[in-house]
Amino acid sequence: MKPRARDLNIRIGQLQPGPLNAITDVPGVRVGHSNVRGRSAGGRDICTGVTVIEPRRGSTNQQPCFAGVHVLNGNGDATGLEWIREAGLLTSPIAFTNTHSLGVVRDALIALDRQQQPDDGRLYWNMPVVLETFDGLLNDINGFHVKPEHVAEALGCAHDGAVEEGAVGGGSGMICHEFKGGIGSASRRLNSAQGGWTVGAIVQANHGIRSELRVDGYPVGRYMEQVDSPFLRAALPHPGMGSIVVCLATDAPLLPHQCTRLAQRASLGLARSGGGNEDHSGDIFIAFATGNDHVPPAAYEGKGAPTCDGLRMVNNDHISELFLAATEAVEEAIINALLASDSTAGNGHSVPGLDKDTLLAALAKAGRPGAR
Repeated sequence: MKPRARDLNIRIGQLQPGPLNAITDVPGVRVGHSNVRGRSAGGRDICTGVTVIEPRRGSTNQQPCFAGVHVLNGNGDATGLEWIREAGLLTSPIAFTNTHSLGVVRDALIALDRQQQPDDGRLYWNMPVVLETFDGLLNDINGFHVKPEHVAEALGCAHDGAVEEGAVGGGSGMICHEFKGGIGSASRRLNSAQGGWTVGAIVQANHGIRSELRVDGYPVGRYMEQVDSPFLRAALPHPGMGSIVVCLATDAPLLPHQCTRLAQRASLGLARSGGGNEDHSGDIFIAFATGNDHVPPAAYEGKGAPTCDGLRMVNNDHISELFLAATEAVEEAIINALLASDSTAGNGHSVPGLDKDTLLAALAKAGRPGAR
């Protein structure tokens, strides 16, 4: 495995990570990938896939979580967000994929959920959350190669433990700060005096200009040559085209409006690493909280549900630590995505991976103590 940021003694922020330094440090959260590779009948390279994040084991439709969303820049697409904004409920797994596969992934998640539900005569509905970024340089995006079986594979292999990062799943064909991008994850765990909760992040990083890249606050992008940038060809759009989507998870007992506030802090993690300033980037973030075990069920329960539910919430006097945890986890997840990804070529384009020696040399030039 390639080194992550902490393996290189790059310790971002103040807070400590969880044991895995991944979103799966939040109990119950599982992640699965499906990689779609090959060559189309027309001779184009296929490099894409699906990543699925499960908030809880079993049917999220039957055991919803409170959730909130934030859009930093809307040059992107997503499904299922309006019901979260309206009701504050996440009732499905969350999937990442490429821009033109959003619909098929949504439909496949509905079909898979229906298979889990009992045949009890009731009417069931689902509005899955699917987020996307554009992989059309390295992938034959208009070939629509993501199929329902790939969604089933990602969901079926979802697991706790370490999260595979880099050019995997939905992140397979992504580009970040003009290097190979993709999936990255990180976490932060508060101490007992701060509540003892964990915040985990997973990103699909496909954004950013190389000269703007920052690591632990140091402007390393200024010290990295751009001669190998895939955007140097005149026929290509300008650098930074792309997007980033982020999923934040926590076991803190947050209410929906607090989840929205947590999702907003993904913007700060993005900014700390040098992103978030491009008009042509779709930056869409979701946060969910599993700290309440008995979240009100979905609407189809109707009058059979109790009139009132007893819930807990974090006092706002203690929520700032969670905000900091989210910011740091997103910042580190982006760097982990970059470090995990190898150089990739496809469809006439070549995208370099960010190797550790290049990064450490840039950190030294930028003045970071101890960098070499």
